[in-house]
Amino acid sequence: MPKLLRIDASARTSRSLTRALADHFIESWQARRPQDEIILRDVGSNPPPIITEDWIAAAFAKERSAEQEELLALSDELIAEVADADIIVMATPMYNYGMPAALKAWFDQVVRVDKTFTFDLARGDAPLEPVFAGKTLNLLTSWGEFGFATGGLNEGRDNLTPHVRTASRYLGVDAFHHVGIEYQEFGDARFEASSEAAFSAIEPLVDTLIGAPELQTNQTRSAA
Repeated sequence: MPKLLRIDASARTSRSLTRALADHFIESWQARRPQDEIILRDVGSNPPPIITEDWIAAAFAKERSAEQEELLALSDELIAEVADADIIVMATPMYNYGMPAALKAWFDQVVRVDKTFTFDLARGDAPLEPVFAGKTLNLLTSWGEFGFATGGLNEGRDNLTPHVRTASRYLGVDAFHHVGIEYQEFGDARFEASSEAAFSAIEPLVDTLIGAPELQTNQTRSAA
């Protein structure tokens, strides 16, 4: 049976567009597959701590003290959630053209040597290799501005989507989908149209994911 991991990164617990998109995604999924497990991780409300020199030393240690094991306990918990998930729903606004600090802290806790990636210089100039594979990430975003696509007014200023796409390789993500809302700070007809288009895209995306061969394979394995 496939499992979904929902990650919310908005600092807002109300009036959040990305949380509303994620709600719509989860509701649409559960309407079709109510038996599937949903794992919830709200880093917007409960940000993971940033990594420190002691954390890095613990992560790279071959033999760890009890204190180091405790320092990595949350990281282990977050990694286990990713390991268990087949579908990741990541809902995040763009803050100052990049990730919210809470989401960056989550990635730093999760992308960890010998846990989510291995490092081997025998691989030459590409020594990092992901441990997990076969996962799908659905990125749900909101932008205060607009025109971040190629040829747009703000081309090259979206440092959120490319960063998530790049880092998600070390979550075992093979398939990446993005639904976003633009014009939030303008609040005009363009914002209304963008918002409507994003919410309208959710159900077709859910239908596509549920019909994907990978999900059917996971379902068959779970039933075996």
